[in-house]
Amino acid sequence: MSTKLSRLYGLDIFTDSGKFIGTAQDFIVDFESGEVSRILLEALPSSKDDAKKALRDKSIMYKNVKSVEDVIVVTKGPTPGGQ
Repeated sequence: MSTKLSRLYGLDIFTDSGKFIGTAQDFIVDFESGEVSRILLEALPSSKDDAKKALRDKSIMYKNVKSVEDVIVVTKGPTPGGQ
């Protein structure tokens, strides 16, 4: 399945148990594979340290996405300390 990345911006993100996690604000794309690797719950900061923290605490691995329709459903949300 493929879809335009622009369609995903602003979609609400829920766990498969129904917990609201946040809104898709940005994405990290692996240009070698051409696939989304992470969904960011906030824009990626420009500072290297802040960016590392945002990737760890405020992003979801795209491999955890179960469904994308009117909302994004994931198997688990961001966990402090990494995934």
